[in-house]
Amino acid sequence: MSLGNLWALCGETSRQITASLGPDPHTLTRYDRTVPLPFRVVPAAIALALLLVPLFAFAFAGERCTRRVQSLPTPLRLALPAVLVLPYLIVALGQHMLAARWLLLYLLAPVLIAVVEWLAAKLDPNQRGHLLDFLVLIPLGLAVDLRWLEPAWPHKLALLGKFTLLDAGLYAFLAVRCLSGVGFDLRLRARDWRIGLREFAFYIPIAIPLGLALGFIHLHGRVAHPWLILPAWIFTFIGVALPEEVFFRGWMQNLLERRIGRLAALLVTACLFGLSHFNKRTLFFNWRYVVLAALAGIFYGRAWRQDRRVAASSITHATVDTIWGALLR
Repeated sequence: MSLGNLWALCGETSRQITASLGPDPHTLTRYDRTVPLPFRVVPAAIALALLLVPLFAFAFAGERCTRRVQSLPTPLRLALPAVLVLPYLIVALGQHMLAARWLLLYLLAPVLIAVVEWLAAKLDPNQRGHLLDFLVLIPLGLAVDLRWLEPAWPHKLALLGKFTLLDAGLYAFLAVRCLSGVGFDLRLRARDWRIGLREFAFYIPIAIPLGLALGFIHLHGRVAHPWLILPAWIFTFIGVALPEEVFFRGWMQNLLERRIGRLAALLVTACLFGLSHFNKRTLFFNWRYVVLAALAGIFYGRAWRQDRRVAASSITHATVDTIWGALLR
């Protein structure tokens, strides 16, 4: 989902907040009219729940999960992520859009990612960062940024595909590769909030004047739906900031630091993060978005590397996106 559409989505959610389930399980009835959803609710909810299980398992019991996976026989350990095909299968069957190519992709790709990271662990036991690590990260990042897998999902459910890739990456890097320093721990601490909000406070005085000068942002006199700020922040934290921070900071910056040093890794990752926004809110190269996102990436990277915790950078990221959607977009 494009970050620029987040507040619009929240606005639509507010217009449906008084809705109740109609006789058809994939419609919403509001007052005197029925608003059809582009997907069936029950299969989508089941798929989302299945995808959140490994995510929260690693977020709240990561070491225990890693020990359990490491105790499995190697063939079973490498084949286990094939279960990530289930969310796609459930949604596709419920929507009558099952396709063999997508079924095979979601069945085999998580296994392939795990196998490559198992090889990386064997070839790079000191975790200096191996070429194989980046051969996993590059297609993962491109798949999300270029929306390669979105046609597999019903309209408005592409986030499920994003979570599938996130789960596959978490399993491969944390449970198979046992990569250190990722910092994927959602047991939020007061220090996470202090660091995350501090970097937000550092970024905003730079970003707002620059964004206004570039014509990228526009100040609004009031918030259209102030009661949506907290739900929007939570949605952004889980659905946008967390996956991107795991990828860019927990994996990319983490591995680059081992090869090129802290400062270079911070700057390179920030530039890559900026470039990942080149196609957002436009059909052409959105250089203004790239500049503002790359600048934001510096502060997200600083938040992560302070204690090497994804939670801190995700707080910065979610706060920036929520304020931008509420007051500046």
